[in-house]
Amino acid sequence: MKKGLFLLLFLISTKIFAQSSAIEGIAFDKAAAAALEFASVSLYKSADSVLLNGQMADASGKFKFEKLQAGTYFIKVQFVGYNTFKSSVINLSAGQKLNIGRLELSLNQQFLSEVKVTGQQLQSLNKIDKQVYKAAQFESAKGGTAIDVIKNMPSVSVDGMGEISVRGSKGFLVLINGKPVQTDAATILSQLPANSVENIELITAPSAKYDPDGKGGIINITTRSGADNSTVFVNNIQGGLPSVRTYGNAEKQQRYGADLSFNYKKDAWDFSASANYLRNDNAGFRDGDVYTIIGNKKTTFPSQGERSFDKYNYGGRFNLTFTPSEKNQFSIGFFAGHKFQDRVADIYYSNVNTVISTGQVVGRSNYFNPNLQNKQGDFMLGNIDYTHNFSKKSALNFSALFEHAGLEGSTKNINIELNQLVQNTLSTYKNPLNGFRTKIDYSIALGKGKLESGYQYRLDQQDGQFIYSVQERGTTGLILAPQFSGDVKAKNQIHSLYTQYSGKSDRLEYAGGLRYEYANRDLNVKSVSSNDYLLKLNNLFPSVNMLYSFEKDWKFKAGLSRRVQRTNNFELNPIPEREHSETLERGDANLLPEFIYLAEAGFTKNFSQGSLFSTLYYQDIKNPIQRVNSVYADTILNRVYTNADKASRLGIEIGANYSPVKWSQLYLGTNIYRSTVSGSVLNYANYLENSDWVYSINANANFNLGSGFSVQGNVNYLSARPTVQGKDSGFLSPNSSVKKTFMKGRMTALLQWQNMDLGLLKSNEQRISTWAPDFYTTTNYIYEVDVFMLNLSYNLNKLAKKLKLPESEFGEKEF
Repeated sequence: MKKGLFLLLFLISTKIFAQSSAIEGIAFDKAAAAALEFASVSLYKSADSVLLNGQMADASGKFKFEKLQAGTYFIKVQFVGYNTFKSSVINLSAGQKLNIGRLELSLNQQFLSEVKVTGQQLQSLNKIDKQVYKAAQFESAKGGTAIDVIKNMPSVSVDGMGEISVRGSKGFLVLINGKPVQTDAATILSQLPANSVENIELITAPSAKYDPDGKGGIINITTRSGADNSTVFVNNIQGGLPSVRTYGNAEKQQRYGADLSFNYKKDAWDFSASANYLRNDNAGFRDGDVYTIIGNKKTTFPSQGERSFDKYNYGGRFNLTFTPSEKNQFSIGFFAGHKFQDRVADIYYSNVNTVISTGQVVGRSNYFNPNLQNKQGDFMLGNIDYTHNFSKKSALNFSALFEHAGLEGSTKNINIELNQLVQNTLSTYKNPLNGFRTKIDYSIALGKGKLESGYQYRLDQQDGQFIYSVQERGTTGLILAPQFSGDVKAKNQIHSLYTQYSGKSDRLEYAGGLRYEYANRDLNVKSVSSNDYLLKLNNLFPSVNMLYSFEKDWKFKAGLSRRVQRTNNFELNPIPEREHSETLERGDANLLPEFIYLAEAGFTKNFSQGSLFSTLYYQDIKNPIQRVNSVYADTILNRVYTNADKASRLGIEIGANYSPVKWSQLYLGTNIYRSTVSGSVLNYANYLENSDWVYSINANANFNLGSGFSVQGNVNYLSARPTVQGKDSGFLSPNSSVKKTFMKGRMTALLQWQNMDLGLLKSNEQRISTWAPDFYTTTNYIYEVDVFMLNLSYNLNKLAKKLKLPESEFGEKEF
């Protein structure tokens, strides 16, 4: 009996011991040198390749197979967009706890960023909530800024005024390496060198973990860095050839620049630094026609003259990251920069006054309006970040950012008739801004997904002084005009909480979340009188996203989110500014933010020679902010910001990459939508509604000709767009480039032909027209065409992926 019991206990213990072995490891992104969260990991029996078990890696990329018998196994790791990883045979002993370390996945060949002369690679990738594009495919952007890169995206368009739109919306949130920057998009992107951009991510239906700012969604820019344990140095210089057309401008245009990046990685330390200087003047001309009606008098004042820009910016950034262990990471960054812009608008006017009832001309005058507008700003900020990874599949992140921006500018506006001064005005302002942001996020692996929650506090304060002085005919010296002068103080505070759950099964990826936000806007205006304007808002911002994978590389995705387009302090400032002779511009202190519901659904398809995606979307916009006109005086229009009642956009966007042969790569992105805006405008009696179809086309063709030569051509076209009071014309920008590489790819020479025209295409010009019962205005802005640039680039070492450099968070939106 005792012998039998002993034998039974022995067999049971042997069985338990045999089942106590385990295999664990980490799914890892080889290029990004980062864990690959939620990768699919499968365990197979080596002898007959029978699938034994499968699981999802956690938020840290970790996986573990337990209660295994001694034997031989192999593991497969899979993730969309990556090559499947298959391990070598794993010999597992009884009772062994085996850690096989990192299983490094590389991007699928069609998504590799390096383009070899033997063939072209696909340059886009679709994920659950975004499309990712490689910046390297747009050679025409080299030497320029991030704007020159993103304007090629299918959802993005840039008009003649330099304003950027995503799906027709000029408001969107910009992220730099995943960090939000509460700044004007055009200003922040114009200071980021195109050569430092690695990827552009279009997040068109953002989840709740992102700030809800921006009705067009989010553009995330990821920048370059070096590989592990390496030293990287990249230097680029550029210069412009003399202008082909000068448009009779008084000064010659200057175009030159340089940027350099340095990255050092060694074990736990990662140091990155970058500096750039860019001088990029633009010649130009404007041709306008205006009339106003006051009572029985009609005044027409057509105009022509120079409209050019002198502009430059420079800056330096650094970031230091220290990772003492797998559980802890510290990061600090600093940025300092300066931006300068002079806009020259020297315009000749012909003024004719007519009695409407009789047609009799009762007055004529010709006058010259030299106008110089200056904007400049110094930007300085510092940030600190800390991440702690807990042992229980969770992580805590903390970050804080401080910023100071010294913003100032002036507008000199003079009217001269028969060599005699009619009026001289000078507007000056100083508008320093201080900003602060802090947030804390916690994530934990839960079930087959990840639960994320966080809190964020944002504060920006601006203290503006605006002085308007005027000198009339026959007087001496400038005299302060109190009704056009004053102080404006603005304070914006935002508290927000969010929670979100995301996960993935074999075919389905999903994410859903909710964000609560309390916003407090306090505006104090001291001019002729003193007034306080206070706005408090409580809002919820839900979001839902899903991506389902079918057979044969077909995927379906859908998303829904609520967004907000906040007012900036320029739009709120009610103190008038004489922008030029015919325009008086002011904001509205009672302006409301826009609230937007975004919905989208679409599919993606990958095939051997390319990829294709199509997305149907709808935007419902409440309180759309419009810049509208009314008559201030017979030769002056009053331009103000106001809320219309509602607007909507229903559209479809299509993007495709195609490589018909190894040495060519074709790309096409198009966006077509129906835009409708309606509402009561100012004091006009009629309720206005304007609706029309709008489309944009961004196309790119790249050809590798061998021996280091490549040729590229691209075109960006934006059709006419309706506004609440009028219409903006179409805008065309074709470009081409020729590139030659030397020294095994380390040295590159690039010749660019920007805004190709040859007197045939009417490139780089745009007409803006606005009308009401008592006025009509149309202006054609003609910008410089046929610009030639030469870029030289030297890479000491190859770059990998993200270079974390700080960017301006608050100040540049007011530039």
